[in-house]
Amino acid sequence: MRPPPTTWLYALAGTLACALGPAGGQAAGLQRKECMFLQKIEMDHKQCLQEAELENETAGCSKMWDNLTCWPATPRGQVVVLGCPLIFTLFSSSQGLNVSRSCTEEGWTHLEPGPYPVACGFDDKALSLNEQQQTLFYSSVKTGYTIGYSLSLAALLIAMAILSLFRKLHCTRNYIHMHLFMSFILRATAVFIKDLALFDSNSGESDHCSAGSVGCKAAVVLFQYCVMANFFWLLVEGLYLHTLLAISFFSERKYFWGYILIGWGVPSTFTMVWTIIRIHFEDDGCWDTINSSLWWIIKAPILTSILVNFILFICIIRILVQKLRPPDVGKSDSSPYSRLAKSTLLLIPLFGVHYIMFAFFPDNFKTEVKIVFELVVGSFQGFVVAVLYCFLNGEVQAELRRKWHGHLQGILGSNPKYQHPSGVSNCATSSTQVSMLTRLSPDARRSSSFQAEVSLV
Repeated sequence: MRPPPTTWLYALAGTLACALGPAGGQAAGLQRKECMFLQKIEMDHKQCLQEAELENETAGCSKMWDNLTCWPATPRGQVVVLGCPLIFTLFSSSQGLNVSRSCTEEGWTHLEPGPYPVACGFDDKALSLNEQQQTLFYSSVKTGYTIGYSLSLAALLIAMAILSLFRKLHCTRNYIHMHLFMSFILRATAVFIKDLALFDSNSGESDHCSAGSVGCKAAVVLFQYCVMANFFWLLVEGLYLHTLLAISFFSERKYFWGYILIGWGVPSTFTMVWTIIRIHFEDDGCWDTINSSLWWIIKAPILTSILVNFILFICIIRILVQKLRPPDVGKSDSSPYSRLAKSTLLLIPLFGVHYIMFAFFPDNFKTEVKIVFELVVGSFQGFVVAVLYCFLNGEVQAELRRKWHGHLQGILGSNPKYQHPSGVSNCATSSTQVSMLTRLSPDARRSSSFQAEVSLV
């Protein structure tokens, strides 16, 4: 008899793990116990068959394997009593239960006091209902994050095309946005690849107990890297915005290569270290278990990036609040600083501040809520970032309008009614704007650059 499947819990544990979810450790622990029991059953099966071949023929009942237990050779008229298979401890709280068979002239009798589920305290009906509820919940979660990542992927591809095609939008600020968009694209793609690799195309279930293929392990490694890179590019966004406020003058080109190293280089280093150690010390399954100490090679950098980004977010808010205190600034609702304070709320998805809510809670804290928040809600983050920092961005909209009016002029001819000033995008003049502010105070220069960064309307 095959134990009840808990596939959705196992499969989503790997995905949730990289989103720092709570159920990962519990699911992986349950998965490992089941695999250990199944491996023991397989070993007992082989040993039973080997001993049966070596045994001499007896007048009683020969050694028999019934798919879970090996029954020893027994003379006629005797009863053999054995303990229930250990695998039932996963599904039953009853302990010390036994099963028995009698050896008769016709051979082995049926299992007593009944089939394994009955004899070993396995409540099939209750577990079946619980399994249906779990399957419905986890399948709904999978559907939710599939929709979220699909929508994010489409929006991010369009945003990438816009920022790439219009040369006047090319600047350090938008280059960093483009790298962040690419990290979201890779993360969504890696999720889809991982689901295909972990789930059997026919049954929709994954086998976590057998040795994983190279392709399956490669999909998990790619997934780990893309998720970590996404978190580190969120960190880069925080570092860049904080630099605009904290440093009067800095070389954007020099800093940009440092951002590249942080965003793509640091995750690749940790991922390679984790991969090499997994190959040598824990090369089992498809590498989607997270209940070992090796998982901290992936988890620790992500937690660190979340914490640092949250600190940067608080620092930026503190700076903005300080700028709102002067009377000549605080009295006017149209003040640029008031606008900056309102725009700060839009930094939450850009910084990934929402991850701090559950990142440092215990694994058993509000499991279902955390799964929905981390997986389903988190899958829409790429879409929100693309909308706020591309589609609703003032300079992007101005450039699109300029191109559209230029297209109309080409179709309708040079008519003053359709003429539109060529203008120059804010992005192209951001460095010029800063240089023009050199006569102002450092605070004014930093706030102006920051305003160009976060202004969306």
